[in-house]
Amino acid sequence: MSQPSNHNTADPAVRSAAQGHQERHTIRNRVSFLDQKIPGYASALGIVVILVLWEIVCRAGLIPPLFLPAPSAIIMDGWDMLTSGELHANILASLYRIAIGYAIGAVCGIVFGLILGFSRWVDAVFTPIVYSIYPIPKIALLPLIILWLGIGETPKFTMIALGVFFPVVINTFSGVKNVDPIWIKAAVTFGSSRFNVIRKVILPGSLPMIFAGLKLAAGTSLLLLVSAEMIASQQGLGSMILHYGNLMITSKLMVGVLILSILGLLFNRALQWLERKLLPWK
Repeated sequence: MSQPSNHNTADPAVRSAAQGHQERHTIRNRVSFLDQKIPGYASALGIVVILVLWEIVCRAGLIPPLFLPAPSAIIMDGWDMLTSGELHANILASLYRIAIGYAIGAVCGIVFGLILGFSRWVDAVFTPIVYSIYPIPKIALLPLIILWLGIGETPKFTMIALGVFFPVVINTFSGVKNVDPIWIKAAVTFGSSRFNVIRKVILPGSLPMIFAGLKLAAGTSLLLLVSAEMIASQQGLGSMILHYGNLMITSKLMVGVLILSILGLLFNRALQWLERKLLPWK
């Protein structure tokens, strides 16, 4: 009696192995595509394309220079303002205000957010207050703050700090609430004090949400800085933009706008760098 062919019995196993190998190869290709390193120039490519198109449109005369000056004209006026010292003084004044206001708002927001998320009593009492004040446009409070604190630098610091505080405290509170309770129970079981639980468990676990709030607050702080400087300031980027807007010197006005855009980009990059340093696992 003839034996069955080995080739026929091995066919299903061979086909299964070949199919599995093909699937693994496909998955590896997809993963390698996702992990593909983006070249450094890719970040600047979009900005360069916009600037080139902007220059072409302005040189073709499609838009009057009064409404939208060309980037080359803006750069030339910006250089003149830089060499005369006008730009230098305004930038330093704005950086000084935003650095102090942002630092106060961020530190207070993180500390209060941690307390809010860690204590049920504080959560029950203060969370409704935070969420009721947060939607109020902070610029609407500027006349009242000037009435309370007078005309000077303090109202500007206060405005920026308020704008930073609320996004940071809400994101910190959400980050604390999203920390896995098992981690907290494990730390308490091994005898950690309340302070160590906050410092070693809750704070690291909520850092991604905290940085999300800090990035969100960066744009808000620039907006409030310009608004405050337009209303009650003799120096700063907001005051400079308002001055040249009243004189209808659009190219110098756009110098201030582009500097604010660059500051916002640098602000965001600095926070991303700090986030990578503090969250290497992310």
